[in-house]
Amino acid sequence: MLWQALTTVRDLGRLHGIASILIRYGFGDMVRRMGLADALERAGRALHWREAEELAHLDPPARVRRALEELGPTFVKLGQLLATRIDLFEPEWIAEFGKLQDSTPPAPWVDIRQQLCADLGAPPEEVFAAFDPEPLAAASVAQVHRARLEDGSEVVVKVRRPGIRPIIEADLRWLARLAQLAEGESSELRAFRPQDLVRQFTQSLRRELDFTGECRNAERIAENFANYTDKDEPTGTGAVQAAAEPPAALPIVVIPRVYWQWTGERVCVQEFITGISARKLAAVDQAGLDRKVLARRGARAVLKMIVEDGFFHADPHPGNVFYLPGNRIALIDFGMVGRLTEERRDQLTGLLLGLVEQEPRRVADVMLDWTGDGTLDEDGLLLEIQTFVQQYHGVALKQLRLGAMLSELVAILRQHQLALPPDMSLLVKAFISLEGMGRELDPDFDMAGEAKPLLEQALRARYTPTALFQRGWRGVSESLSLVAALPQDISRLLRAARRGRLEIHIDVTHLKRVGNQLDNAASRLTVGIVIAALIIGSSIAMTVSGGPTWLGLPFFGLLGFVGAVIGSLWLLLSIWRSRGKE
Repeated sequence: MLWQALTTVRDLGRLHGIASILIRYGFGDMVRRMGLADALERAGRALHWREAEELAHLDPPARVRRALEELGPTFVKLGQLLATRIDLFEPEWIAEFGKLQDSTPPAPWVDIRQQLCADLGAPPEEVFAAFDPEPLAAASVAQVHRARLEDGSEVVVKVRRPGIRPIIEADLRWLARLAQLAEGESSELRAFRPQDLVRQFTQSLRRELDFTGECRNAERIAENFANYTDKDEPTGTGAVQAAAEPPAALPIVVIPRVYWQWTGERVCVQEFITGISARKLAAVDQAGLDRKVLARRGARAVLKMIVEDGFFHADPHPGNVFYLPGNRIALIDFGMVGRLTEERRDQLTGLLLGLVEQEPRRVADVMLDWTGDGTLDEDGLLLEIQTFVQQYHGVALKQLRLGAMLSELVAILRQHQLALPPDMSLLVKAFISLEGMGRELDPDFDMAGEAKPLLEQALRARYTPTALFQRGWRGVSESLSLVAALPQDISRLLRAARRGRLEIHIDVTHLKRVGNQLDNAASRLTVGIVIAALIIGSSIAMTVSGGPTWLGLPFFGLLGFVGAVIGSLWLLLSIWRSRGKE
């Protein structure tokens, strides 16, 4: 309790800002129900409840998006994460969250230079042959500068904004508290799983603050593409095929090199990529690149990361993709990556093959595995999934839109108030973005046709003798380890029982809230008994002669009545406030 009180005092200014913005955008009732208004009023900070009227005409998604923008960089990034949760939010919410742009004015060069001197061990003018103090881009967490090494290599220097970590940590503390209150107090918000979302967001943002993690991600993906070739893929003929094939020495998928001697938690130095941004399709045509080849190669590269490697670039939007001569592709910014276990990859393979080959039972089994053990109408969900898949029966493979099909499947889960695991929601969003980019390059892009051979290959690899032996041996090893540890576990259990330390933990949903309500009721009952005792005692004192008096009345009897009145007012006010929060 003491630590929570100290934390509240430390972040009181930020709390006032959060509450004021929420009120202005029409979420005053949420502020009241979460107790934020009471905390600020006790601290003597005024809240302007009437300010919400000017924004009342906006629909809820727009109001939430604008509130997130005004709340600052942490909340903008939270909105960008929410844009990936198509399993929780309707399309109009996803569209609004997608409008959030992580761009802010650059930090002063004096502050950036001072931090660079501390991180590099010397001024940037001495470390690099040339350094441009004007940033190429600036975001809420970092900004990027261009520089040149002594050997002439062009690099980008990514610098974390000075003083950004304490601000983000304060926001994360309040987000965790808000999520806890929202899930406990509001049945409407509980369906969005706010605590799970904030937990996922906190882990993601803290990883993003450490640039060494981003660089390790880049190197791991580069290693996975080290021997990647395009020779087995179908290509065009004649001049198109000649243009499609880069020289043998050049990689098809380019990942920027990391210069570790100058890379740390707050700064990273990577190879500068000279290419055409995926946003500039007209420049792609002017450079003579083949859009069809680029679309196919990009799709197969991302599918390889997802299906084969289980480690993929989770944000493949046009700003993170560049096209190079020879129809090569470069990927940058590996702050957000997805990780898939072997089990998840098997499930994904089964799901996509079920969609491509119109096998509803296979699709339904995977979706039921993803949704976990929550309460659901399994027969109804299965029927909807079967109806959905069967509507594509007889449709040509090239006419299937896997991204749209995944979106519709997720909508079915959302109607049943089910959510995907966080890793799968990130993958689905990345998959939809990938297909959208492919169709921008090539309107006839066949995502299903590109995915099917790779999925079938992954499925065959799962049942090779070597793979079967490895899974079988792993299962036997785990079983033997469990049997070997069983006597020791039983011994510990019996020892704890003999000492009276055997504990059984039962987690009942919302039991804490019920306990708090019982505690409040008991406290009010106690106060009521004390008030009754004061009234009776004071009445008796009034009849006793002698002793001090005030205004001609026995002082102690009068004092008891005053205490009873004060206690009654407090009790009535407490009951009124609790009803206002319901």
